[in-house]
Amino acid sequence: MPVYEYRCTACGAPSEELRPMAQSNADPGPCPACGGRRRRAFGRVGVRFEGWGFSRTDALVSEDRPRKDFKALRERAEQLRDG
Repeated sequence: MPVYEYRCTACGAPSEELRPMAQSNADPGPCPACGGRRRRAFGRVGVRFEGWGFSRTDALVSEDRPRKDFKALRERAEQLRDG
């Protein structure tokens, strides 16, 4: 069973619950801190798919793009700035 994170809309208190996936959209009930309404909170989640059915498609820089030496570029920019 997954752990779902909730945040109170009134006081902002976070809470977590272990719930079956079938009940993931069910009402989480009142906030344990203040009794206000809670909503499901979504945080950053890193997902990595591996195996023969997946390919690397989310790279920031393509593999065929030539790499640049950023240290040399910074030094050259500093030389031009200092003049």
